[in-house]
Amino acid sequence: MPETPYYEDDHFRTSEGERPSRKKKGGGVIEYLVILLVSFALVFGFVRPFVVEAFWIPSGSMIPTLEINDRVLVNKFIYRFTEPKPGDIVVFQSVDDKDTDLIKRVVAVAGDRVSVRNGRLFVDGKPREEPFTNKKFPDRSFFAPVTVPKGHVFVMGDNRANSSDSRVFGPLPKKNIEGEAFLRFWPLDRIGPL
Repeated sequence: MPETPYYEDDHFRTSEGERPSRKKKGGGVIEYLVILLVSFALVFGFVRPFVVEAFWIPSGSMIPTLEINDRVLVNKFIYRFTEPKPGDIVVFQSVDDKDTDLIKRVVAVAGDRVSVRNGRLFVDGKPREEPFTNKKFPDRSFFAPVTVPKGHVFVMGDNRANSSDSRVFGPLPKKNIEGEAFLRFWPLDRIGPL
């Protein structure tokens, strides 16, 4: 004589025909659209303007560190807690055109005396070692000594012979800095920290 179970449990039923149908909770498509809308609002309303933003490199002024068409992520939050320092690669609003973003390397900060002699950078009279500059297209320029004023930094491209930087537009006001580039994410074969 077969035994009859003394309880009913959906988890132990084996065939689909034996399972009771369940009604979906929520609105399905409407719920999905609300989640999508909230996600877009968070990303484009908070993350992009205040935390992290992707930027495209349009010129060769940062070769060999960054090539034309590279894409980088920029930390837009970091300079709320710390000051830019030499070596940081920063994205900033152009001094000449507020609608244009540029990317350069900070080479000196407020109070530093900067000059360039035969393409070599001097800060406070001492030459700087810069292994990141473009050795294939060496710079031979001269730039008279200038002291970086308070609230400013001095920026230069790594491709010194082909970069319009603080040697052209002067020390950069820190208020123009949008953030620090910290990661190249495109092309995939060159992905990595900066």
